[in-house]
Amino acid sequence: MHLVTNQPGLSAQPYRTALDELRMERAFSRIADSDLRHGNAVRLLRNSKENYPAWLDAIGSAQAVIHFENFIIADDATGRLFAEALMERARAGVKVRVLYDWLGSSFRALPAFWRRLREAGVEARVFNPPRLTDPFWIRRNHRKLITVDGRIGFVSGLCISDSWEGGKEAEPWRDTGISVEGPMVADLDAAFAESWVLAGMRAIPKSDLPRADAIPHAGAVAARLISGEPGMFRTYRVDQFIAATAQRNLWLTDAYFVATTSYVQALGEAARDGVDVRLLVPGSSDVPALQPIVRAGYRSLIEAGIRVFEWNGSMLHAKTAVVDGRWARVGSTNLNLASWATNWELDVIVEDADFAGQMEAMYLEDLANATEIVPGSYSRRRRARNMRSRRSPRFKRGGVRRLAAGALALSSSIGKAMGSRSLTATETSSIAIIGCALLALAVAITVFPVVIIAPIVIGLIWFGLALLIRSLHLKRRVRLRRRKLAIRRRLSKIKDEAASAGE
Repeated sequence: MHLVTNQPGLSAQPYRTALDELRMERAFSRIADSDLRHGNAVRLLRNSKENYPAWLDAIGSAQAVIHFENFIIADDATGRLFAEALMERARAGVKVRVLYDWLGSSFRALPAFWRRLREAGVEARVFNPPRLTDPFWIRRNHRKLITVDGRIGFVSGLCISDSWEGGKEAEPWRDTGISVEGPMVADLDAAFAESWVLAGMRAIPKSDLPRADAIPHAGAVAARLISGEPGMFRTYRVDQFIAATAQRNLWLTDAYFVATTSYVQALGEAARDGVDVRLLVPGSSDVPALQPIVRAGYRSLIEAGIRVFEWNGSMLHAKTAVVDGRWARVGSTNLNLASWATNWELDVIVEDADFAGQMEAMYLEDLANATEIVPGSYSRRRRARNMRSRRSPRFKRGGVRRLAAGALALSSSIGKAMGSRSLTATETSSIAIIGCALLALAVAITVFPVVIIAPIVIGLIWFGLALLIRSLHLKRRVRLRRRKLAIRRRLSKIKDEAASAGE
């Protein structure tokens, strides 16, 4: 069968390729529920040393509106630095709206911290505090977003805390963010406006929310925003789609990797199809109880052909992906069910070869400070022999794109040069910890059954009361509507009678 193009000088193959690209774009838009924005300038920002100064510079330059949304805003040196910058702008007449999550921030910043902000003119609002009428308070706003004057925006995995800065005794956390200029800033502001309303505030005036078509192009980068919401699974669908369509490489970095079985299967199928699938996770976590669970899942990943690496530095908090030297994802979504299904999250998909090249180069730098988990023993002598059998590629001048083109070949040599740890040794300690935890739980249930049963009973009572209260609210609404309708009918009747009498 021959493909007819109906266009002179256009061969069948380029036409078919263009058609496939169009179909891919339409599929991506449907899955992400987001349009691709062209004409942006996107800058990769690594760690707090690059992110925080860029954020503070943008805040300091604000003339009209600042939207600031973050999961953690702590009352420490870093938090107070940002608080001063926001208060200074509010006193200068800039509209400053700050949205912080109750679970993430309330225990890190006491009410006096927020009161100080509000007294300076900052509109600070807490997101989803516990309420008797809402037992679903566990759903968190995990987004990290800043926009300034509808001109520049930032999306990242970084929160506002000294943990990301480090100190004398602690290294700074490893994390990744981006700055965005161009039409996509309108999407960032729209995402903030939705969160603002969900937090119980009045809708933000349209004059404070720019239109995408009114923002001039700032570059040539295409990108789309993925707004994760509870129950929507947008980012999960995107992650599945990317795993299914990756052709060359899929390199992931995640802070709290506890993926679903179907996602692990998708990664494994990609690896079996020849895709270079890699996962970089923390070697030590700020949530110690999670680490044995993450490590217990290594075997299924490695047996499926996925290379697993553990970061050797302090906490690795980044949530990124880079695919085929074409797509890259940066944002707040972790590869676990809480992020995919129950949280409000925010990620940016960048479709640009140069940016993807920068992400690949950064990934290889991170792997140089990581340990690969390998099946069985892997001696230094064997690694050295593999190194000698490979020749590192030589790069010609030409910038990031050519560096990215050779990254895949170079990465194998780097991977063998790094230290490695046996999967069996890693599993042994993880399984032992999980086993001890289960035994301890069994003992606790036996000796103190009330301690285990009480939270369940409290939860059932909470759900029951919440449903009853919601039912009463609904009945009141129905009664109010009926009263309003009756009043309207009476007024209409009185008008009709007055009109008849006048005639």
